Amino acid sequence: MSIKPGSKYYPLFEYLQRCNQEETTLTFPAIEALMGCSLPASARRKKNWWSNRDSSSALQASAWINAGYQIESVDLAQQTVTFHKFQAQYNIQQKDGEIVWKQDAIQALRKYMGLTQAQFAQELGVRRQTVSEWENGVYDPDRSTSKFLELIAKQSDFQVPPSGK
Repeated sequence: MSIKPGSKYYPLFEYLQRCNQEETTLTFPAIEALMGCSLPASARRKKNWWSNRDSSSALQASAWINAGYQIESVDLAQQTVTFHKFQAQYNIQQKDGEIVWKQDAIQALRKYMGLTQAQFAQELGVRRQTVSEWENGVYDPDRSTSKFLELIAKQSDFQVPPSGK
């Protein structure tokens, strides 16, 4: 589930997306200041409100998950929450030292750049649906798009870890 502009949790998503820290701790009042409104009472009483589930019933979680973070810890007494950047594992293939631009590589590059599918599509000059289809393995980009992805990856300092993941 993606977070949409206009959602009350969107300002938290934007903050975390710009954060660029491996880990960050925010107080509940700081989160409320970002959002411009109060957290629900359950956020102050129940740790499970802060779970890392990305579902339609947990809109708040989509704010940190889509920004590339997960909840590391919650201290209800101190009213703090610690977000930790997660590293997804991708199966990125290489051939002759070049990345093979298939679904995992495309998604990894997009997330490395901190972009939504729509933003990434705009960067590439394609439809958002095209990016979605690439990431879901419906089809692979053509040769010229693969070359363009390679160029963007180099400009972004995107590198495949030695293990290929």
